[in-house]
Amino acid sequence: NTGLMLVGEAPGKREDDLEKPFQGPAGKLLDELLAELGLDRSKLYIDNVVRCRPPGNRKPEPEEVKACSPYMRGVLQVVKPRVAVALGGTALYGLTGKEKISLWRGKKIWSKYGFMVVPTWHPAYCLRNRSTVPELKADLAMAVRSLGLFKI
Repeated sequence: NTGLMLVGEAPGKREDDLEKPFQGPAGKLLDELLAELGLDRSKLYIDNVVRCRPPGNRKPEPEEVKACSPYMRGVLQVVKPRVAVALGGTALYGLTGKEKISLWRGKKIWSKYGFMVVPTWHPAYCLRNRSTVPELKADLAMAVRSLGLFKI
């Protein structure tokens, strides 16, 4: 446990089938960026704020995030992250109660659970908006620097 946790939105079809987060194209981009930063994905805890794939792969609704919050609370009690990266608006909402990822992206804020959160773009968003990939990478590096464990 490095103290760093990555939190996404909800499983997509591939993730649902494999029962692992970030297994599709967004996961591949995330893996590439982590490798560029010298991070081994297997040493990080990665999860989603919503446990089940929403119908039609739509964005989870606030009620669904709230319904899954007891599970997330339990995970956080076990993992005990010092810093979490909120990958996208749903993760930001689930960890902090804040909305509008565009207002919070790239800033350090506190979660409602007592640890630091670095909100950033979801990798799937970056695949659709390639100009945001450097921001995602910079935010991941900020989270790592915040831990003081790695030199980036």
